[in-house]
Amino acid sequence: MGLAHDGINLEILGAGDERLLRVSAVTSVGLQDFEGIAAESPVGATLDGPLTAKNAAAVRAHLPWLRPRPVGLVTSAGVGDRLGLATPGHVAAFRANGQGIFPVFAQQSIREMERLGRTPQQVMDAATFGCVEASWGSAHGADADHITTTESIDQCVDAGFPSFTLDPSNYVRKVANSVSEVTLDDLPWGDLEDDKGSLLRRYSGLVVDLGDTSLRVDRAAVVRAAVRYGAAVAYALKMYRHVHARADQPIEIEIAVDETDEVTTYAEHVYWATEMKRLGMTWNGFAPRYIGDFEKGVEYIGDAKVLHDSLQTHSYIARALGPYKLSLHSGSDKFSIYGLVAAATERMVHVKTSGTSYLCALGVVVDRAPELFRRIYAVSRDAYRGTRASYQVSAQIDETPDASQLHADELGELLFRRDTRQILHVGYGAVLAQSGLGGNSLANSLRSLLSSEGSAYELALKNHLGRHLQPFSRGAK
Repeated sequence: MGLAHDGINLEILGAGDERLLRVSAVTSVGLQDFEGIAAESPVGATLDGPLTAKNAAAVRAHLPWLRPRPVGLVTSAGVGDRLGLATPGHVAAFRANGQGIFPVFAQQSIREMERLGRTPQQVMDAATFGCVEASWGSAHGADADHITTTESIDQCVDAGFPSFTLDPSNYVRKVANSVSEVTLDDLPWGDLEDDKGSLLRRYSGLVVDLGDTSLRVDRAAVVRAAVRYGAAVAYALKMYRHVHARADQPIEIEIAVDETDEVTTYAEHVYWATEMKRLGMTWNGFAPRYIGDFEKGVEYIGDAKVLHDSLQTHSYIARALGPYKLSLHSGSDKFSIYGLVAAATERMVHVKTSGTSYLCALGVVVDRAPELFRRIYAVSRDAYRGTRASYQVSAQIDETPDASQLHADELGELLFRRDTRQILHVGYGAVLAQSGLGGNSLANSLRSLLSSEGSAYELALKNHLGRHLQPFSRGAK
């Protein structure tokens, strides 16, 4: 196993945190971009080096397909990796069930990075080395997810991310169903490079052709959309321009307002697309707040037929005013709707999963080290009241058992009960950010186990993520 290009061969030796990079070349000249211990022999030169940022950069320099690139409008899926060990399993899932789906292996929100104490560069480099370990020989992407500040943009640009999911949700206003036009006076018109009169004239009589039907946007809907989203559009523009000013490679932009309380109406979607286009923005994806509930780690909550029809109309709007893709966030474990999502969007969609890879890791733990799992569950449960605020979850901690009261053969059920699965899903920060000496911390114990059980973790990811990918794959019915 390994990857070769232009006379250099690269492979990963060892497992988990004990891995190292081996570089082989005809002469030592081919090793000069890498750091480590080099040796020469009559048949060539080798170097064994640590998994450092410098070596990751050298890998991407010598294997050009491992430099993440923009995804485009093809069907795509992003897979999160909270531990930095999941990429080989992700690769296995895409190979088995992801035909025609463009993979985004490096994907993590700034929120998760901060809770884990990871940097964008570490996220990027872990995916790079994972691709070498799994001998991935095709293109892939990297998504700086749910970016909310220009400082975070700078970090992710420097790390080489080509895709930026800009999240202006903090600037979305809660509004009543009926909004007075007087409220428009409060919008940041200077930042929007607009004025109230121009806005109302622009949308007067606007009809969007959606193919077999059309969408008329009335004056009241425009006013409500502008009051609700106007400040968010202005902040998205600020972040958008900052990305383009800083980036030195081709990039793409997604706008995400999915983590808000109210459903994004069709008129509000039209408002977003119309205003971004007027302001000179180009974007590849849009994640509105869809109808129903997309809670973390569990099935979709809502009427599937209503969701299908809503997604189809949003997809028509995206094609008419773009084209750009719809993006489905919190896409983990929504097995009942993947087929209808693929159908409603005609597979022009990006699906994001994140914590489900961490739950796959916990599945290995419960099988191989139940007492470690018991500790992880207890810590996650204790932390839940503090962590739930920033996630779409509804788990009721009073409905969950105390780990100390459970027998070892009952622990596995906690991964599949609705309440306890969500508690485990969002409790990762309390588990992985713990520090300790040697192997005493939960994080070190978990990583050590997964290092020794790497094949089991890879298989779990292949099977579980494969179920996510298959309905979107080429030829799926």
